[in-house]
Amino acid sequence: MIGSAFKGLGRGFAESLFQSQASPFIGLFIGILATGLIQSSSTTTSLVVGMVAAGTFGNDPKLAVAAAVPYIMGANIGTSITNTIVSLGHIVNREEFKRAFSASVVHDFFNILAVVVIFPFEVIFGVISSAAYSLSSVLVGAGGGTFTSPVKMITKPTVKWIEALVQKQTIIDSDVLLLVAALSFLFFSLRNLTKLIKSLVMLRLQAFFDTHIFRTTLRAMFFGVIITILVQSSSITTSLVIPLAGAGILNLRQIFPYTLGANIGTTVTSLLASMVSGTIAPLAVALSHLIFNILGIGVLWPIKKVREIPIHLAEWFSDLATKNKLYPLLYIFIVFFVIPLTLISIVR
Repeated sequence: MIGSAFKGLGRGFAESLFQSQASPFIGLFIGILATGLIQSSSTTTSLVVGMVAAGTFGNDPKLAVAAAVPYIMGANIGTSITNTIVSLGHIVNREEFKRAFSASVVHDFFNILAVVVIFPFEVIFGVISSAAYSLSSVLVGAGGGTFTSPVKMITKPTVKWIEALVQKQTIIDSDVLLLVAALSFLFFSLRNLTKLIKSLVMLRLQAFFDTHIFRTTLRAMFFGVIITILVQSSSITTSLVIPLAGAGILNLRQIFPYTLGANIGTTVTSLLASMVSGTIAPLAVALSHLIFNILGIGVLWPIKKVREIPIHLAEWFSDLATKNKLYPLLYIFIVFFVIPLTLISIVR
């Protein structure tokens, strides 16, 4: 429902951002802003694929893919806004909020760090776009498919019913009212879900996660990939564990690799769809998203001091956020909207 509200409020503006080609640096921030507005990296990726297919980036497919990659990298940062918003549902309880907020922003900090490290190499050497283009040349025509998320199948009728209900009134903008309703449902659900989790036998529940899902780093990462493929949304996958973090069932170090798996899993939907097109450029754009996430993990994760950076930043910022509840709101507003919009406006 939150996604539908944001899409209604921001999709038109987001699409207008993509109507003209931008420099790689500005393309990066367009990706962040657009994804923050529409709450979906998959939608942003689809818009970029459409731009490439329409020739917005030129008729040379290789150059078009290179121009599109910064948008995809920006989308990877923008998509982490959802689980950060979800963590705000715990804001009334200091300790819960500290755990939930740190578990959400660790995803943000890793994605930002990955962009900081890889983006210069992409701009100078084209490491991602070249690899994606070469691989797409091999895979094009291999066939693809579609997959329907069971979560979306279950929730779609209810969301559509509520959308129709709010559209009947004329006093308040329907998208604004839908967003208010969605956030109200979110906070109510999280509050009661956390109480429910605490009412369960916590030690048994914690033992289950420790034994079966989050026992090792690779297993947590694997489940992040699989669950995201099933629900077709990294936002859903990462948001699912925020209440568990808030309740103290999972800790930050367990959740971190799981969110990285979600980064990889979210690329599968667009990858399958792009393989159906039978053309190189759209497939290369989808592959660039996958390659970027794999490369980010491959470069940053093996070095202990480097992979600890997002964790330390998340712990530091969560401490700060519990001291002043205004900081998380300012963080979301400034990082995902003000900075990108300001830079885009200045250049344009």
